[in-house]
Amino acid sequence: MLIGASLINRGPLARPENIIRFAQRADSLGFNSLTISDHIVVPKDMPSNYPYHPEGQFGWETARDYYEPLATLMFLAGRTEKIRLGVSVLIISYRNPVTTAKMLASIDALSGGRIFLGVGTGWWEDEYKALGIGSHFAERGARTDEYIRIFRNLWSEENPQFNGKFYQYGNIEFSPKPAQKPGIPIWIGGHTKRALRRTAELGDVWHPIGLRPPAGLDPGELARKRDELFAMTEKAGRDPASIQIAFRAPLVFSDKERNPLVGSADQIVEDIKTYEAHGVDHLTCDFMVTSFDQAMDNLERVGKEILPQVT
Repeated sequence: MLIGASLINRGPLARPENIIRFAQRADSLGFNSLTISDHIVVPKDMPSNYPYHPEGQFGWETARDYYEPLATLMFLAGRTEKIRLGVSVLIISYRNPVTTAKMLASIDALSGGRIFLGVGTGWWEDEYKALGIGSHFAERGARTDEYIRIFRNLWSEENPQFNGKFYQYGNIEFSPKPAQKPGIPIWIGGHTKRALRRTAELGDVWHPIGLRPPAGLDPGELARKRDELFAMTEKAGRDPASIQIAFRAPLVFSDKERNPLVGSADQIVEDIKTYEAHGVDHLTCDFMVTSFDQAMDNLERVGKEILPQVT
């Protein structure tokens, strides 16, 4: 099992010195990855359709100073040595796909091949409108699929050409290519049938968020989704063994509460092993904290008490 951590790149804890310290310590402790979340603008008030918690805890009340993820990837690539860096998840239809492919390829080349890309479609229509692309919201699924195909084409082809619904190009030079061949791994976010279909057809990794609304995904439920994904993958003409699963969920040390990934270190280790037995290859830990000291304490405990038993 590979273990990663979510970087705090928003709110009062997301200070440059904290970001550097957290990333460098995760690197030295042997974490496999750091993930960064994505929003370009955020609402002043809690949106009624905020999908991740019914009351908005750990939501928009702490979302000010939201660092852009691609810029943060560049920053961290020069401050770390071994740890892999990715976005969980980038709303790729917010951005020009050729420009985004270029930025990601450059970061991967400069970092020695340490980048991965989580992909999502977004849920807040007003963010699309603020970017001047409000009409893209209704077609964000189709755009996401096309943009993934553009990324793969530009990253892998010596003479890239593309003729899609939204973008067309040919007779161009696109370099440098990513250090990773044939390209940067693409993680598909989400747990819906559309997300499973997108993973089956276009993804390298299925990357659901669970153990908090809107998805539970206890080990049994995740295994059922995995079987559904693998059936779709075979139908798409691909080998299910080529798809990995990277699960992201809150990890909480507690002596009072017992739920998946909530409990003592030994209990959490057993939970991780259960998820591994149900097909999970990679776990990204969300630390639900209110202070940076808490975040560092959780990082240290996972690194010293959990990583040696599961990696």
